[in-house]
Amino acid sequence: MTITHLVTHSGGFHADELLSSVILTRLFPEATLVRSRDPDWIAPGAGRIVYDVGRAYDAEHRIFDHHQSAVPRREGGEPYSSFGLIWKHYGHDYLRALAVPEPDLEEIHDSFDRSFVLPVDLTDNGVFDPSAAGPLANLTLPALLESLKPAFDARQAGADDAAFAAALSVSRVFVEAAIERKAARRRAEAMVLAAIEEAGASHVLELPMGMPFRSAIETAGADHLLFVIHPREGDWALTTIRKGGDTFETRADLPAAWAGLTDAALESASGVEGAGFCHNARFIAVAKTREAVLRMAKVAVEEAGWAESGPSRRPGVTVEMHRKTL
Repeated sequence: MTITHLVTHSGGFHADELLSSVILTRLFPEATLVRSRDPDWIAPGAGRIVYDVGRAYDAEHRIFDHHQSAVPRREGGEPYSSFGLIWKHYGHDYLRALAVPEPDLEEIHDSFDRSFVLPVDLTDNGVFDPSAAGPLANLTLPALLESLKPAFDARQAGADDAAFAAALSVSRVFVEAAIERKAARRRAEAMVLAAIEEAGASHVLELPMGMPFRSAIETAGADHLLFVIHPREGDWALTTIRKGGDTFETRADLPAAWAGLTDAALESASGVEGAGFCHNARFIAVAKTREAVLRMAKVAVEEAGWAESGPSRRPGVTVEMHRKTL
């Protein structure tokens, strides 16, 4: 059946129907988006998807509301908003429309559901109190999207619909950027895993470019890795590896003597010609050449309490090392 109309409620708007509209308008670009509370519009009908209005959840008849007394819930008991319901039924097709590779589809679908959709569901249903975000409460995505509503006294005809259309464009940017970031992480993971295999027992991982690497390192169980190097535009970066996604603590910091230094001062402190900069917090340093960044990495490993033990797997790229006896 051809979908001709996407129907949600008129008046003010919230994040759940905005984000639902992002999904549906991508899948059905020729359909007309209707904002109405007219009973004739918000009832199931041929060629129609109704969401966040209608007081029913009936996927067979394409009506996806969550305001009725029997609130639809996930297997874990969390209540759905219209966004969660639309994602459940149309999320896979949406990812295909964005050209997400089929082998990555299920993982990205579930990851986006957990990290993006569920928080919107919980906030919309009042399960999550936005004040828990403290001073950032007004900067959460639902709060930011709702801030795009017209002012209370902007009562000119079409004000709500015009604001909804503008907010829809903003919402689309956030959703599609989040999906692309997850797809990119999957691509990066394959590249990082290959680099880990190449690095062998080295404590320094060389990557062909800057990319997310920590999750792949954890997936590989590469606990021996301490630092990552990669080229940037015109120079090379040496970065630390955080111990987890919820901490800034690193497996090893760059040497304390490098903190905040640049150019000649850093060359003197590190003993490496071509050293260019080290952040004061010692989580990243920069060198002018690959050879210089490799020497800086070697010094950093030794300063962290590790030492060379044998030849590299590939000369100039990796150095096998062992823990110093303490």
